[in-house]
Amino acid sequence: MIHLLRSVTRSFACLFLCLCMTAQAQKPPIQLAMIEGMSGPFANTGEAVLRNLVWAIERVNARGGVSTAEGRRLLVLNRYDSKGQNEEALTSLRAAIDAGAQYVLQGNSSANAAVLMDAIQKHNDRDVQKRVLFLNYSAVDPALTQDKCNFWHFRFDAHADMRMTALMQVLKQDAKLKSVYLIGQDYSFGQAVLREAKQQLSTLRPDIQVAGDELHPMGRVKDFLPYASKIKASGAQAVITGNWGNDLTLLVKAAKEVGFDGKFYTFYGNALGAPAAMGDAGVGKVLAVAEWMPNVPGTESIKFYQAFKQRFEKPAEDYVHLRMQLMMEALVQAIEKAGTSEPLAVALQLEKADVSLGGQRGKMRAQDHQFQQPLVVSMMAKQGGGDVPFDVEGSGYGFKTVKQFKATEVELPSSCKMVRPAS
Repeated sequence: MIHLLRSVTRSFACLFLCLCMTAQAQKPPIQLAMIEGMSGPFANTGEAVLRNLVWAIERVNARGGVSTAEGRRLLVLNRYDSKGQNEEALTSLRAAIDAGAQYVLQGNSSANAAVLMDAIQKHNDRDVQKRVLFLNYSAVDPALTQDKCNFWHFRFDAHADMRMTALMQVLKQDAKLKSVYLIGQDYSFGQAVLREAKQQLSTLRPDIQVAGDELHPMGRVKDFLPYASKIKASGAQAVITGNWGNDLTLLVKAAKEVGFDGKFYTFYGNALGAPAAMGDAGVGKVLAVAEWMPNVPGTESIKFYQAFKQRFEKPAEDYVHLRMQLMMEALVQAIEKAGTSEPLAVALQLEKADVSLGGQRGKMRAQDHQFQQPLVVSMMAKQGGGDVPFDVEGSGYGFKTVKQFKATEVELPSSCKMVRPAS
């Protein structure tokens, strides 16, 4: 009889444990919606983002998900193709909210980011029970955390003026440089880059002549040879550009074809085909600024990059953003401190985020929801040696560190007047 009771007790205990585990597994996941251009001229940048976010979420879920007052919950990412268009982005936002998303992730267009911010603000004012947060990983028009700042928007990339500050600290040391050509995409971000370049040049190197100042249609130019020919004919010794995606790759390729042998000071010249397009012509001449690059010194940084390469082995998939990983860690940290995934409660904790990964530490600034983190300027070089152990996309070319900046060295004041919700 005693053995029977023990057996029954064990059976009930096992049943109870199984039910608890089932209940745990059945807790609804926290839904994230990536709204990005997955088709069209910048599809490769959308795919690169997707890989980064998938990897970040996989790591969170592998450790059991996110701890809340209801128990542990997994993260799930749903992707929506905006085609890089504002109207498509808004349509995607409505679909994501209807599907239960609490967090919207976007970045590969400051124009898209601006319309999403406005739409999210209106939605959150109208429907407080279904509020959403906007996590921005790449849209770097400074206005998004300055005059247009928004409580529901958090930016995890350094904005254009911060990136330009880092680039200019390197450019100003080039005593031989006497003329530059400014070229960018004709929308808010591209305009902001050229505006800030001119302002900083006038302050730091007033002796440098601006040989050209030009904006071109975004994502619509198939042949950059006319632009490259003008750059060469101007006599400029360097190009400053915020171009990204195919608009950058095609530009540097055209520059090589016309024989332009000057430098390129870029925001995004370190991947997505640009190094391969330049080849030897880019060695020692193409510079890029980012929050992190694979050849940044440090054991933690190397381990981080090697882990990404183990997950995504194909050379074409080689484009990892540490800031996107920090963004996900900051979101998890905020949810766990709030004890809930409810957006307002999470936003109040996300304002205080302080996270580290891969040897990089970043903090969110509550005043304007602008993430503060170190930046690095690197120069294109052939793979090899201690400075360039890793190449880019199997091209045989990598980037070696020229100068690293502490977060405080590139932190800039903000004109943001944050309007906070009453409840």
